[in-house]
Amino acid sequence: MAYALAVGAALANALTTILQRLGVESAPPEDSLRLSLISYAIRRKVWLAGFGVMIVAFLFQASALHFGTLTVVQPILTLELPFLVAILGFWFHRRLTWREWTGAFAAAGGLAAFLVLADPSPGTRTPDLGDWGLVAVAVVGSTALAVGLAHWGPPAWKAAMFGASGAIMFAFTASTIKQVTADLSHQWYSVFLHWHLYAMAVAGLLGVFLTQNAFHAGPVTASQATLVIVDPLASIAIGTGLFGDRVNTTPVRLAFEIVAILVLCSGGLFLSRSPLVATVKADDGDAAAVRGSPSAPQERNP
Repeated sequence: MAYALAVGAALANALTTILQRLGVESAPPEDSLRLSLISYAIRRKVWLAGFGVMIVAFLFQASALHFGTLTVVQPILTLELPFLVAILGFWFHRRLTWREWTGAFAAAGGLAAFLVLADPSPGTRTPDLGDWGLVAVAVVGSTALAVGLAHWGPPAWKAAMFGASGAIMFAFTASTIKQVTADLSHQWYSVFLHWHLYAMAVAGLLGVFLTQNAFHAGPVTASQATLVIVDPLASIAIGTGLFGDRVNTTPVRLAFEIVAILVLCSGGLFLSRSPLVATVKADDGDAAAVRGSPSAPQERNP
């Protein structure tokens, strides 16, 4: 059940990426890291459609985390990469080249191989407030570092760094979702008596805000590569640190796990350099873009 729900979440996430990318890419450059970017987005029908799909993805993910572990469910979301390139090719009537398919399947396959080799298993540890505090400090610090690095470099680099910051925040959000589903297993109203629900809301909103900046900053392939790669790796680290999830790191397995991670990163690099979606802008006819008409990818007239 957890595997099927996670695959559904991956597909919904891929759709969300396209819709929200169309909604924010044409925003003024000065809107970066400002709430005006969100106010711009919510006036676009295509972005609101993406927000609706994102809610569906959240429900799939929360259900998957209820039945499965953080270190298993989150990595399955790398299937979003193959889903993404397939949707881009079908939607905009673009021919997918070896670069897109190789990058997507190398990233997803590399992480899948890592999971098979690492053989993650669920832990039984219940984190206390101190554990959560340490993880929160690490998450905030690494997110701030990625946001700082996003202020320099070409658009693809900026999109990748904003994507990494959003991925780290989403990994933390997933850990709070896991805890919230555990709170719900007692009495339904008890979830409102714990801080986990409110931390989940804040972290989730921050993740959404950072990903909008990633979509706005540069190519969707660059932002999505780091979003999909960094999220599961951060989730594995959080899962082992917070909940005691275990991974197999014997010397032989560790060597192959490093190779699998290198394959994963190479696939992400291929995607980030793909010309498939160098610019995907929607004009005032957002509905035409959603339908995938050949005229949809156009530059907005000033």
